[in-house]
Amino acid sequence: MQFVLKHKDQTSNARSGIIYTDHGEIKTPVFMPVGTAGTVKAIHNRDLKEQVKARIILGNTYHLYLRPGLDILKKAGGLHKFNAWDRPILTDSGGYQVYSLAHRRKMNEDGVVFQSHIDGSRHTFTPEKVMDIQRTIGGDIIMAFDECTPYPCEYDYAKKSMHLTHRWLNRCINHFDNTGPVFDYSQSLFPIVQGSTYKDLRIQSAEEIANSNREGNAIGGLSVGEPAEIMYEITELVCNILPKDKPRYLMGVGTPANILEAIALGIDMFDCVMPTRNARNGMIFTSEGIINMRNKKWEADFSPIDPNGLTFVDQMYNKAYLRHLFVANEMLASIIATMHNLGFYLWLVDEAGRQIENNTFGNWKNQMVSKLSARI
Repeated sequence: MQFVLKHKDQTSNARSGIIYTDHGEIKTPVFMPVGTAGTVKAIHNRDLKEQVKARIILGNTYHLYLRPGLDILKKAGGLHKFNAWDRPILTDSGGYQVYSLAHRRKMNEDGVVFQSHIDGSRHTFTPEKVMDIQRTIGGDIIMAFDECTPYPCEYDYAKKSMHLTHRWLNRCINHFDNTGPVFDYSQSLFPIVQGSTYKDLRIQSAEEIANSNREGNAIGGLSVGEPAEIMYEITELVCNILPKDKPRYLMGVGTPANILEAIALGIDMFDCVMPTRNARNGMIFTSEGIINMRNKKWEADFSPIDPNGLTFVDQMYNKAYLRHLFVANEMLASIIATMHNLGFYLWLVDEAGRQIENNTFGNWKNQMVSKLSARI
């Protein structure tokens, strides 16, 4: 994997670039739709590529390990061939899912023992096993095994957890560097900065991760309930330490406004279930704000879903029709809403890149942020 920095904004730390992988180029800043179980919910790959124009998707190690399982994925030739996605894939380490299953897991120095949410069976994740699992899933970018701390989190626990994450990282690196890809293309390992909301821990972790000298770096443990101002403060702090010549990935973020603010701080990569999950519940993101598609006010509104007609969906469907589909509980409602929300997110990061290249990002970002969180 290679990262080439193309442009730097003159009024902020925003930048644009290109990540080169064996499955294609990824123009940054980039948003990665989440395909938890090998599919981005409620959208066909064809539309994901041709209409939404997604350049990379995310797969979930925990879920894919449990179902369909590694034997099936290996026989298929990896996730790319299994789900017919020929562009880059990033796989997370399963650390966040283990964190969210606190009542089903036990953690120690070696790793984590957990119960499957599917059938209650017991499994063990160690740093080495997680590397092997991600090798078999076949992501172009794979994540180090870490512990994601909750918010709020006591200082002593955050410190202990951070050091455990660092020790696990060393084991991930050693095992990754002493093994090869299962399939005929290269893979890159990203370490993850932790440390909760404590600045001294985040500085220490960012320095440790920077010194590991991998091809890219991630920031984890944010967007877990802390105020947005704290998330931005920690992100800025960490971005000032992580290498400028490598991509920076802010995990699990977030709203359109979150994404623009984080781009301004120097982040290149994002993922979040918000655009797809909220779409299925009738929440639509637009360039003028947020729409509750079930609201009766749209019953006879035949204007495009986005007032500015930014996505492919806006050329075909109107608010009244989409509202009708939701009220009638039609499956097509989730499909159209998902296509729209993902299309809007991808438009947003693409437009951010264009504004960076034109040296107009700062003013544009401020204008957009003031609108994006408004309820229409």
